[in-house]
Amino acid sequence: MDLSSYRPLQEPFYQVQDDEIALYEAAYAARLPVMVKGPTGCGKSRFVEHMAWRLNRPLMTVSCNEDITASDLVGRYLLDANGTRWVDGPLTLAARYGAICYLDEVVEARQDTMVVIHALTDHRRELPLDKKGELIKAHPDFQLVISYNPGYQNVMKDLKPSTKQRFCALEFDYPAADIEVQILQKESHLEADTCRKLVQVAEAARQLKGHGLDEGISTRLLVYAATLIGQGIAPIAACRMALVRPITDDADIRDSLDNAIDLIFG
Repeated sequence: MDLSSYRPLQEPFYQVQDDEIALYEAAYAARLPVMVKGPTGCGKSRFVEHMAWRLNRPLMTVSCNEDITASDLVGRYLLDANGTRWVDGPLTLAARYGAICYLDEVVEARQDTMVVIHALTDHRRELPLDKKGELIKAHPDFQLVISYNPGYQNVMKDLKPSTKQRFCALEFDYPAADIEVQILQKESHLEADTCRKLVQVAEAARQLKGHGLDEGISTRLLVYAATLIGQGIAPIAACRMALVRPITDDADIRDSLDNAIDLIFG
């Protein structure tokens, strides 16, 4: 099967922060499964997309949720005019034909669903299709990548230790201020001073994490605010729309962040 439609055609912009590219390339060279951890909107998915482009590999992404079943990942029999036929799921397609399979926010899926990846993430590199009676030996180019946000984990939503220890791990955080400014300039083409002020707003909000905010302002939201400014929206209005209103409904925190925006952009 031709998976060329899943291959990134253009380079997804990613601003290097440390040695994460070299580490990932080493893991891929050995076909080791990789876990990418970090807060919402810090660039985890963009990094995986960039690496798929860099390695010239097809990328099959699954956005996990609590309704994801093992059949959604591996495949199922479907009825058509000619009777029943087997349809591979994204995990099976990736393993069979040699793509990178990316399970985004993997802890949102039920733990019993994740059992299907175990045989693919150790020395066996196998995927049993019990319903079909087939055992797939993973293609030499296959790799499994998962991501999640450790800040949202609790007793009910976490990976089992037996799953975690099947992966190498890269830990991400929001970029340092100067790097985040560069990202905003690249994504929005705004001048550096405006981008620097947006990052200052984000830093003020991130200090409130755990003190009224579950999560700080993400780099993704900063790009949204910069995009609105690029569309002609006044910076203060853009910040309130893209940076404050999405992350809190608490009036006191909202007013505190609005005041910080007024001070920074006033």
